Amino acid sequence: MKNEKIIAIIMAGGEGSRLKPLTAIRSKPAVPFGARYRIVDFVLSNFINSKIFTIYLLVQYKSQTLIEHIRKAWRLSPILPDQFITVVPPQMLGGQQWFQGTADAVYQNLNLIEDQRPDIVAVFGSDHIYRMDISKMVEFHRQQAADVTIAALPVPIKQASDFGVIVTEEDGRVCSFEEKPANPTPMPHDDTQAYASMGNYLFNTDVLVKELQEAHERKENDFGRDVLPRLLKTHRLFAYDFGSSQIPGLKAHEDPVYWRDVGTIDAYFDAHADVIGSKPLLDVFNPHWPIYSSNYQGPVAKIISGQIDNAVLGAATIIDGAKIRNSIIRREVVIEPGVELDDCIIMDYVHIKRGAKLKRVIVDRHNVIEAGQRIGFDLQHDRLKYHVSEGGVVVIPRGKQHVYARDSGVGRLGYIE
Repeated sequence: MKNEKIIAIIMAGGEGSRLKPLTAIRSKPAVPFGARYRIVDFVLSNFINSKIFTIYLLVQYKSQTLIEHIRKAWRLSPILPDQFITVVPPQMLGGQQWFQGTADAVYQNLNLIEDQRPDIVAVFGSDHIYRMDISKMVEFHRQQAADVTIAALPVPIKQASDFGVIVTEEDGRVCSFEEKPANPTPMPHDDTQAYASMGNYLFNTDVLVKELQEAHERKENDFGRDVLPRLLKTHRLFAYDFGSSQIPGLKAHEDPVYWRDVGTIDAYFDAHADVIGSKPLLDVFNPHWPIYSSNYQGPVAKIISGQIDNAVLGAATIIDGAKIRNSIIRREVVIEPGVELDDCIIMDYVHIKRGAKLKRVIVDRHNVIEAGQRIGFDLQHDRLKYHVSEGGVVVIPRGKQHVYARDSGVGRLGYIE
């Protein structure tokens, strides 16, 4: 990577309709995850840890929350001109329309590529929870003299029908694509798994620019559906095995090939179980590969009393006489005596009053759960007021922003959406 200039274009305009009501007022990449992160923080951290610092973030739907998060949490060096994360809304330079697909989004921003004149353009999504050393993918791209390299996730053959499958030769060169096939073609060296496309690509710049111009003339808008299948006939496309991209600092109990699509409420809820416990599948404490996020300046969490079993607590949270099990509590949450939380995700600035009991509930920001409320025990009743997922997770939408978690009147110490 020393002699090559690489820029990243990250697709962060996802509407996330299957994640509603969490995406009712924010885009999918801006949805909070864990005790202090947002979904977008994972792909951004991967690039920063991989020493790729020129990053454009293409936004579209309900983008203000994401824009504010990037502005306040992701400021790189103002001294070095090639180190930045810039938010790019639709510029409509080629007409009065928003991004029509992944390829069209990059086409509408070809001027950014022309300004930077990179050797390689990384086009990545921002909707998944994972860690990846992208420099290793770049090294593979170079070694194979590839025109395009596609990140490929090994998945069990029985699950591969849910994905776009990449069929490769022994050396990784792509032969064909299969869109959610009934009988997926297995990997060359393992007939129990198939390669699923992760939607993350490396392009040689000259190839990308030429093909996007041609795609625009053909009215083709998507990389996976339109551009890449056509490139197979004329260029060298390779699949990079994500399973070979282990990051430094992994612990023995972690999943070395951790990648989760958190596109539904149930998938999002289940992924949180992977970051708690004594041996989490995804241990976010890794000094060799940190996940960066906001630089919150508030105090640490305070436990006055209570019973806490397998939980993660965000900063400035106060717990007084509550029982909490298998739960994630984000920052500036107040939990009063007698509260019981079981398998819950409680987001920032929530106040749970005395004696309330919640089970398998996601509480979005700025909510007050009144004293004695019971949520998650009678799903038929909960459906009358809240969203309930197919898997039985109750979701309480984001509350009013003026609600303060603290009773002191001091107000929030962090920034709000």
